[in-house]
Parts: sequence; C-alpha cells; structure tokens
Amino acid sequence: MIKERIREDMKAAMRAHDADRLSTIRLLLAAVKQREIDEKIEATDAQVTEVIAKMVKQRRDSIQQYRAGGREDLAQKEQAEIDVLSGYLPKQLSDEEIGAIIDEAIAQSGLSGMAAMGKVMGAVKAKVAGRADLGKVSALVKARLTA
Repeated sequence: MIKERIREDMKAAMRAHDADRLSTIRLLLAAVKQREIDEKIEATDAQVTEVIAKMVKQRRDSIQQYRAGGREDLAQKEQAEIDVLSGYLPKQLSDEEIGAIIDEAIAQSGLSGMAAMGKVMGAVKAKVAGRADLGKVSALVKARLTA
C-alpha cells in the first residue's frame, strides 16, 4: 500500500534529518487522513493517488503565481515539494499514449465534434486517472474533437 510506503519514507526522513522532505510527507499524510475522516473511509491506493495528484496540481498553480509575482524562492520550495510528491505517483503517460487512449475513446463513442466531449472525457478519465494531468488531457481531447 502507498500509505505504508509513505510512512516508511517519513521515518527514513526523520532518521536522515531531512526537514524539507519530512515536512512534505507530513503534509501528505495529513491530507490523506483528512480525506479519510471527511468521507469516513479507509483510503485505498487509488484514493491516496488522487490526493497526491491534487496536491501536485495545487503546487503547480502556486508556482505559476509565485513566478508571476517575482518570488522564485517560493516557487523553488513548491517545486521541491512536487519532486517529493511525484515519487508516489504512478509513471506518467506520454502525449502519444494519451493520444492513443483519446482516439480509442472517440472511436468507441461514435460521436464527433464538441458534443462528444463529455462522453470521451469520461472514458479517458477512467483510463488515465493519476497518470496524467486532466487539464492537459482535456485540452488534447478538445483539440482532437475540433480537428
């Protein structure tokens, strides 16, 4: 389970006195615990992966804001957190792999144009969950449907 691996990594970070890594791992565990409490569940690997992906997305958004504001020091801190969090995500899909999944979903839907957007995104989202940025996937689907 991913949660066990995260806990072991937290212990290793404590032993190594790696304060930055430890801080990021603690934030991650707190976010997972919060989701478990909110939903009254024991988080599965898929749910933990969703939490991690959401945290990475938040940090990417923050980096853009910090860079726009001229705060490169804060952007670097956020990037360091992304590096730690990304270690727990499954291997990301390439643009070609995402394109093949999108083409398959379009073919299965039998629809064309923007009317197919929702149906195609639903099919693609299930196949790429945690392995691709959904904003990027959405843009690729839109490009394919309007082409």
